Amino acid sequence: MSVFTRVERTQLEAFIATYDLGELIEFAGISDGIVNTNYFVTTTAGRYVLTLFEELKPDELPYFIALMRFAHEHSVPCALPAVDRNGEYLRELCGKPALLVVRLSGGGVARPNTVQCQQIGSALGALHRVGVKFSRHRETEHGSAWHAQTAAKVLTVISGADAALLSAEMDFQGAQEYSELPVGLTHGDLFRDNALFDGDTLSGIIDFYYACDYILVHDLAVVVNDWCGCEDGSLDMRRVEALMQAYQLERPLDEKELAHWSAMLRAAALRYWLSRLFDLHFPRPGEMTHAKDPNYFRQILEQRVALS
Repeated sequence: MSVFTRVERTQLEAFIATYDLGELIEFAGISDGIVNTNYFVTTTAGRYVLTLFEELKPDELPYFIALMRFAHEHSVPCALPAVDRNGEYLRELCGKPALLVVRLSGGGVARPNTVQCQQIGSALGALHRVGVKFSRHRETEHGSAWHAQTAAKVLTVISGADAALLSAEMDFQGAQEYSELPVGLTHGDLFRDNALFDGDTLSGIIDFYYACDYILVHDLAVVVNDWCGCEDGSLDMRRVEALMQAYQLERPLDEKELAHWSAMLRAAALRYWLSRLFDLHFPRPGEMTHAKDPNYFRQILEQRVALS
């Protein structure tokens, strides 16, 4: 969500004019994140988020638009894309595929409480449960091949304790057998900054652009690591219990998922430690960039290894 593509006011005014959304009042770039260009946009009709896709191609994007509409129709709170006067969701701006999405009320949560963890666990469980009805499919871009390739590249620029931990965890994960774990529709990136709350009430989930068919309990582990984590990477078990109970009211975990839970928490930490290491050492150019600290997930991984 860094600003890689600069949009001028006249360009955005022409873009907005193709919708029934009134006139442009103001807009501002969003610096958080590292994949797409995003702007907050305010018109006389309301507030929106404009996304210009830097990597995804136009033929890939109907999946995400359909997913957001599907989730909303199945009572999973999420942002909805705006439609232009021709009934189209996806447009082009500055030579990039562009999507305008209704901006939800509320804000992100820095330190989730147990009630907020219950809400996000319930929403994720509902998404996983109803996902079996979603007719479209998308393979993950972060499977075993991605892990191997990314680790190999990262190991050329890190050393010492980081290299030892990464190599050891890659070996550990390579010895696991996850093939019989349930696979389905996953959000893929449901961190605290990808959900908005009004107080303790979930307004909605945003940023579905990592969604894919993947191991469901991995998606849950990603959420638990982030939403239930303490500053030192350890888990707050009260929040874990609240989130897990709410999730399982929507979709109970089976015996195999429970048996692999500790390893999956480690796998989820590894996935994002690798991503952040790569983004730190091999950054993409952008007008506004925000490289997230890899040590956040290094601490989480160390804590999950210690618990195993």
